[in-house]
Amino acid sequence: MTSETPTPPTSARHTPVLKDRCINLLAPAFEAARHAGRTPVVVDATLGMGGHSEAMLERFGDLHLVGIDRDTEALALAGERLSPFAARTDLVHAVYDEIEAVLARLGIPSVDGVLMDLGVSSLQLDERDRGFAYSFDAPLDMRMDTSRGQTAADVVNSYSEEDLVRIIRKWGEEKFAGRIANHIVAARDKAPLTHTGELVEIIRNVVPAGAARTGGHPAKRTFQALRIEVNEELDVLERAVPAAVDALALHGRAVVMSYHSLEDKIVKAVFAAGSRSSAPAGFPVELEEHQATLKRLTKGTEIPTDEEIKENPRAASARLRAVEKVKVRSAA
Repeated sequence: MTSETPTPPTSARHTPVLKDRCINLLAPAFEAARHAGRTPVVVDATLGMGGHSEAMLERFGDLHLVGIDRDTEALALAGERLSPFAARTDLVHAVYDEIEAVLARLGIPSVDGVLMDLGVSSLQLDERDRGFAYSFDAPLDMRMDTSRGQTAADVVNSYSEEDLVRIIRKWGEEKFAGRIANHIVAARDKAPLTHTGELVEIIRNVVPAGAARTGGHPAKRTFQALRIEVNEELDVLERAVPAAVDALALHGRAVVMSYHSLEDKIVKAVFAAGSRSSAPAGFPVELEEHQATLKRLTKGTEIPTDEEIKENPRAASARLRAVEKVKVRSAA
């Protein structure tokens, strides 16, 4: 009789990306809240397995955390990890573009920090039955919230060839999108696609070997596209970043880590718009309502060090941007 291998603790399964840099960027906002006589509040809008949140709660003994995640399994694991800080935490099952509604339900008018660590989590990549990884066979699911919504199988088996081309090209930035979509449709005409292994095999037969050698795993971009489509990731992000900025108190800070150019483009646009004057070109005097509301804290994007990437290879594609709210718009 053999015993099952025990599941390692959550802390051993998850290494937070750019942990120290994120916390150091948020720290001045927490100090500003204390100077204003308030308990500092931070929203970890993509809680995951709680690595960043644990580090913040350990470092700042008065900090109150609102942790949001759409993945119920992640919430449960984070809850266990953060149980020593239960009196200072509110963990909420929601999508991170629902920040305003979550804070309203909790009776929190504004927050001092918002952290977003975008993309697929370590938990979702490591859990084989979730279908996020192309390295082993699993059901074609890819939902971050397994309680609702369409699956990747629904997408590949029901979308038209034209729509498959569109999402694989747009969300995956895959130049062989047309050929991949065509072969998916041909395969599903024989039998519905149900597992990641079937999809990987289709893609391997389409993407030239030379392209795979220079661009990583041939299925990487298509899997990214399907994951984004299933979870409406970029639509959610377009709503979530402005919501995060709106939730900040004066001198509050938002820190966002993205993992591909499409995410970073959205974050950059919101931060750039808030950090420049809205006065019309040639306007002789900048009125108060035209003044910038944000100050950028990073010059462009910051990236992990070689040492951190060596310790945590999943950090390699991370790009960090941060802003501080320097002006609160008065209500109309």
